Amino acid sequence: MPYTAPLARYQTLQAGLDLLDQGLSIFDAELRLVAWNSAYVRLLDFPEGMACIGTPFDTFIRYNARRGEYGPGDPEALVAERVAAARTFAPHDIERVRPDGRVLHIHGEPLPGHGFVTLYSDMTAQREAERTIREHSVDLENRVAARTAELASSEQRVRLVMDSIPALVAYFDRHRVYRYINRGYRDWFRVDTTRPEQASARSFLGDAVYAVVKPYALRAMAGEAVSFEYELVTSTGDRRAVRTSLVPERTADGTFAGCFELTFDITEQKRAQELLVRTQKLEAMGHLTGGLAHDFNNILTVVIGNLAALADARPGDALVPEYVQPALDASRRGAELVKGMMHFARRQPLQASAVDALALLQTVERLVRRSLPEHLELVIDAAGAATPLWAWIDPSQLEQALVNMILNARDASRPDGRITLRLRPVVLDAGAAATLQTATGEHVRIDVEDNGAGMDAHTLAHMFEPFFTTKQPGLGTGLGMAMVYGFIKQSGGAIDVHSQPGRGTTISLWLPASGGVEAQRAMPAAVPAEAGWRGLALLVDDDAQVRRVIRRNLLELGYSVLEADNGAEALQLLTHTDNIALLLSDVVMPGSVDGREVARAARAQQRAQAVVLMSGNAPGDLQVPGVPLLTKPFTTAQLADAIEAGRP
Repeated sequence: MPYTAPLARYQTLQAGLDLLDQGLSIFDAELRLVAWNSAYVRLLDFPEGMACIGTPFDTFIRYNARRGEYGPGDPEALVAERVAAARTFAPHDIERVRPDGRVLHIHGEPLPGHGFVTLYSDMTAQREAERTIREHSVDLENRVAARTAELASSEQRVRLVMDSIPALVAYFDRHRVYRYINRGYRDWFRVDTTRPEQASARSFLGDAVYAVVKPYALRAMAGEAVSFEYELVTSTGDRRAVRTSLVPERTADGTFAGCFELTFDITEQKRAQELLVRTQKLEAMGHLTGGLAHDFNNILTVVIGNLAALADARPGDALVPEYVQPALDASRRGAELVKGMMHFARRQPLQASAVDALALLQTVERLVRRSLPEHLELVIDAAGAATPLWAWIDPSQLEQALVNMILNARDASRPDGRITLRLRPVVLDAGAAATLQTATGEHVRIDVEDNGAGMDAHTLAHMFEPFFTTKQPGLGTGLGMAMVYGFIKQSGGAIDVHSQPGRGTTISLWLPASGGVEAQRAMPAAVPAEAGWRGLALLVDDDAQVRRVIRRNLLELGYSVLEADNGAEALQLLTHTDNIALLLSDVVMPGSVDGREVARAARAQQRAQAVVLMSGNAPGDLQVPGVPLLTKPFTTAQLADAIEAGRP
């Protein structure tokens, strides 16, 4: 005989279900309502009293259709279509946006020979990155075992309902003997669900995990409802983060009768939370790094420009190779270092275009092959790419990023190891996109996978930070992976890493997909300065020392130079000065007019024959369509290239 009356248990189940934020409904084989909870009525905003035993399924559908839940169309046709689909009793898992903007996740499972059970979850808050983790955590805390009340059918029907819930549901009595376990325990631990009394938590959890769980179980047996998080390992070796809630049940006289146990897999939620924290930390570091890079680029523009001019002016002076040239070389190395910081801060100008991802991987393979040990295998796995996969990305920057990642994989691998470049088309839904902090839709995924040493938790937590490195001093700056991270995020993509010590590392890139080949305008080759006068150049920059250096570059190219130290003054000079051959303007300057506005005005009014922008790493979108962007510091040859590219 059961230890408690079925009716009392069903009443307990119904009370528990009504506490759920998640809605539940059960329709029988004739599509009549037999069970539900209060959240079902609330989430779908049905009138009070509509939900009752025997209410036909099409009553709810017709109500929804008439108030526009399914969009435009004949309500009866919409009803007929959904009723016909329901009669197939097929599993379904969908999301629907209600007219009021709320997003509902609807998951239905058939009950063989009995109808189907459906769960309704309000996913609206989870579409916002920061609120996703917090609200989903609250939702997981509040979800309890889905149980029905006053079912007229057998215990088997209750089991079918419990087995359809994506969680582990159990009940143990006051002697800590299991009286009920659902299918989740069989799937995770290969426990025989037909003999729950033989199940041992110590056996299927292991001694270490059991020691963590036992104190909470004792508190629940003392009458306290508890919820706690921990990690366990399934029978297949999968490590999962879980949250367990224990809700004690009391008899009529107030003594402990047993305890309901509900366990959810929160591995992905924890992973998403870690990604969010990492993203926020790197965002803050990016703002700091970008600001430093901007200031240092302006400083290096002055230093390099003046040192180069000094070296050119005194070619025979013995002091030049002894003092000037080393300082110039060091300054140029500093400029390269700042360039890496700009990549991390996502402020490096990019030249995105449609890129054949497989062709680029093949190019990268050829580039790095000679840099790998003879017996280290490097393979491309493009089995999922039946047709060319086009990504919208800067090809040279992607090539550099992949080379960096492959060489890191080489350093972490044995000489006879294996590195795999895996290429796949993927479509990110709203949930996956929110976790990865990127946009939904079609992407091209590239994995760089090795079977090398792997990384511990400390290395994983810091690997994208600038100047963090595990290499010996002098063997790396620690900017490689920081640059990869900044480039991928600036390109609108996503990056993630999976690694364990001794089990290798997989770094995954999600790149925005492109519809196909786009026309690309080739940049002209370097144009040497021509003898003679090339016209009047308007130079706009708020730093007088920077203007002095760049003015020298323009004079070398044969221009006369007119200067302005802010955007408003530049606009006035454009309006009142004829025959301007070149506008060369910094992007960010004090005042309400920036360089982009000056460039647009020059193009729109045709007040300059060539227009070029320059920046020491200003925030935001620097580009103006059709206007080349120079990154400070730059050489006279690079300036000449940009001038030619800046002509209409």
